[in-house]
Amino acid sequence: MKKILVINGPNLNLLGLREPAIYGNRDFNALIEFIKESARSLGLQVECFQSNHEGAIVDKIQQAYGVFDGIVINPAAYTHTSVAILDALKAVAIPTVEVHISDVSEREEFRRHSFVSLYAAKTIMGKGFDGYREALSFFL
Repeated sequence: MKKILVINGPNLNLLGLREPAIYGNRDFNALIEFIKESARSLGLQVECFQSNHEGAIVDKIQQAYGVFDGIVINPAAYTHTSVAILDALKAVAIPTVEVHISDVSEREEFRRHSFVSLYAAKTIMGKGFDGYREALSFFL
C-alpha cells in the first residue's frame, strides 16, 4: 500500500473561520477527515501534517525521505515565498502534487507565482476539498 504524506501550511488550521467566501465553511477537522476517507477509499495510507512554521514543514519533508511514496502539499502562503520548501522537495525527490483550495490564479497578483510548482508533478487549484482527493488519486 502506497504511503502518502499530506502537508498543509499556515492558516489552514483556521478553515471555517478564515475568509469563508474563499475557503468555504467546513473546518480543518472536516478537511482531515475528508483526506483520510479519500485515502481509505483509494487504498492509500495517509499521514496528515499541518504547521504554521516554514522550518517545521521543511523538517517534515526531509523526514519523509525513504518513508513516503508521495507528498501532497498545500503550502498556503509559503507557496509564493518559500525557496526552502522547494529545495527540500527537490532534495528528497519524492513525487509531489501541489494543491490549493482556492484558484490562486484568480486572486491577487502576488499569489499567482508558486515556487512549489517548479518541482511538483501536478498543481490542482480551485476545487476545494475535492482537490485533495484528485491529488491523492495521482499516486494510483
